[in-house]
Amino acid sequence: MDSISLVGLTLGLAAIVLGQALEGGHISSLVQPTAFLIVIGGTLGAVMLQSPLRIFIQGMKMGKWVFVPPSSSPTQVIQQVTNWSQIARKEGLLALENHVDRLPDPFMRKGLQMLVDGVEPGRLREVLEVEIGAWEGQLKQCARIWEGAGGYAPTIGILGAVMGLIHVMENLSDPSKLGAGIAVAFVATIYGVGSANLIFLPIAKKLMAHIGVLVAQREMFVDGLVGIANGDNPRIIESRMQGYIV
Repeated sequence: MDSISLVGLTLGLAAIVLGQALEGGHISSLVQPTAFLIVIGGTLGAVMLQSPLRIFIQGMKMGKWVFVPPSSSPTQVIQQVTNWSQIARKEGLLALENHVDRLPDPFMRKGLQMLVDGVEPGRLREVLEVEIGAWEGQLKQCARIWEGAGGYAPTIGILGAVMGLIHVMENLSDPSKLGAGIAVAFVATIYGVGSANLIFLPIAKKLMAHIGVLVAQREMFVDGLVGIANGDNPRIIESRMQGYIV
């Protein structure tokens, strides 16, 4: 559990609610189902329109990374590759063939299998880096649906505000309906700007940070495999891989 994300979200929302209370306003005035429907529904529709179904679904699933980060174990990968380099140095690359099927990650299995097959180091790096680039691009495309939501939400909020003011203008003859219309107008703007800057954009940035960590781990893995293919000393391979850990 990423506790700082939970604390940050709670703090941001609490600051708005507390500020409303300190200003003498009623907290209930911030609860407007109509404004919520306009902003969240409109933003969701816009994001769905801009994204292919597969990307949209995967992007929504990635949202949980904010609170439950994807598993990454660079130290374990370094230890594993270092052990492989020691085995290859003593027994040859073919001795690593028994380790291929034990790897749960398809990318790592592919890389190790190419190493065992004797693929030239430069070609090994080239093939795996192409796969990393495609994988990274897909993950970033999925993360951008949250960035897109952060861009659309304020505009949809303004749209909700205009709709509320239109409702007010239509009922100028009935003062009892003016307050509700004005409330929806301003609360829609709050929902739009607030959701963009407290939820959607921070989620997008957090996802991008996690993607960077995952990509760095794969690049580190490829660097280690290339070192084994080149016959580098295991200590040099380990030291170079540790340079990826910040």
